[in-house]
Amino acid sequence: MKCMQRIWRLAGLALLLPAGVFAQVSAVTSGESGQEESQTQEMPQKELSGAKDQSATGQSGMDHSRMDQDGMGQMEHHGMMHMLPETFLQEILHHDTSGTSAEPDSTPTPMLMGMKGKWTLMFHANVFVSDLQQSGARGGDKFFSTNWFMGMAQHDAGPGVFTARVMLSLEPATVTDRRYPLLFQQGETAFGLPIVDGQHPHDFIMELAVLYDLKLGDKSLVSFYFAPMGDPAMGPTAYPHRASAMENPVGTLGHHQEDSTHIADDVVTMGLAHRFVRLEASGFHGREPDEFRWDIDSGKIDSWSTRLTIQPGKNWSGQYSYGRLSSPEALFPTENQERMTASVMYNRPWRAGKLRDGNWASTLLWGRTRTLGTESIFNSYLLESTLRFMTRNYVWTRVENADRSNELLLGEQALPPGFEETRIGRVQAYTFGYSRDFDVIPHLASALGAQITTYGVPDVLQPIYGTHPVGGLVFLRFRPYSGTR
Repeated sequence: MKCMQRIWRLAGLALLLPAGVFAQVSAVTSGESGQEESQTQEMPQKELSGAKDQSATGQSGMDHSRMDQDGMGQMEHHGMMHMLPETFLQEILHHDTSGTSAEPDSTPTPMLMGMKGKWTLMFHANVFVSDLQQSGARGGDKFFSTNWFMGMAQHDAGPGVFTARVMLSLEPATVTDRRYPLLFQQGETAFGLPIVDGQHPHDFIMELAVLYDLKLGDKSLVSFYFAPMGDPAMGPTAYPHRASAMENPVGTLGHHQEDSTHIADDVVTMGLAHRFVRLEASGFHGREPDEFRWDIDSGKIDSWSTRLTIQPGKNWSGQYSYGRLSSPEALFPTENQERMTASVMYNRPWRAGKLRDGNWASTLLWGRTRTLGTESIFNSYLLESTLRFMTRNYVWTRVENADRSNELLLGEQALPPGFEETRIGRVQAYTFGYSRDFDVIPHLASALGAQITTYGVPDVLQPIYGTHPVGGLVFLRFRPYSGTR
């Protein structure tokens, strides 16, 4: 009980940091590391400082002295957090992805950063306000908001670095009726019924975690992660936080084969990194969150996963993960699941030329689940890419090929006695979008955007969905950043 109270207090500290950070905003962004050299600059401890030279909206930050490119250099915390990451170990210490997952070192992460005494404070967020329209008998229309807000606080602690982090979402309020329309989506339940052709809102508390990173020599790092609600070592960075999906407001069709464990209960993870390789192992509660999205679920640690991550250069990251999940789905409580994923991420910053002040982030991802006992196997494949060019412009695509089950034939009704989920075909989804930033509020990147999705439908589903259903979405997007355009 005392441990939980301490975690809540630390999470509160992380969550309350935005006001202080806004008050001190200067040139800062954990962004792109495309330049060849960075300069050392001195500034007062309570002033903001730049982690990388560019943000995801193209703002220039302030550069700081580097660390040893083969290792960690000095473990001094404030210098660590303000530096341009040049190695995988430095990127790990930034902790700007979901859970303990990794993206390429050069990946931009727009955020606000400041100092409060000896604490380093960070805040980043992504908010979409969307209107979605879909065709066909199963299509739906909805006005809703998908969003998340992450606060983080870091401090030296003995020979390592302590981090407290909380991530919240208002989707339980901004996504009504416990879903927004998403054709061919499946895998969630609410009040004993399957959610079909819809994506569930995230929990109010998406993550509540503490981390500790301990240096082992100049080239190794051991990390510990404890989260009543968090993200175990399973899959790549989850879709709401991937740079390659940063402009897409909606979920992926392969979510439940690829990264649905990004909100799990009672997560404990340990990782060992050496140079550009990291091996992690997690224990967690396997049941997915229930329909009550405002609370924190809990349960015994009954599931496990392991993940191998390799970062061979600043622009590349790859991972393979394997896990065993105990009773993940409420509709099939006696079924356990094997899950594996593999992914490759590529990120390339642009500083000059026709694509000046830009960035290109891409992800290639495969996910697979196997129900133990029935041997029911589902695969999903994803390619997504987002290109920012000329500072304010974004274009993106997401291409998916995902197995679907006979749940889609039944719709949102109670499953018949003895129902066994089986694969009936594979659905393709092709999404293309564009958005452009405009100035409204200082240090808040605002954009107007739109995307369209077309689908390839297997023969067995065409009598229900039609041959060529289409979905269209327009949105406003808001994201805090530091620095100047």
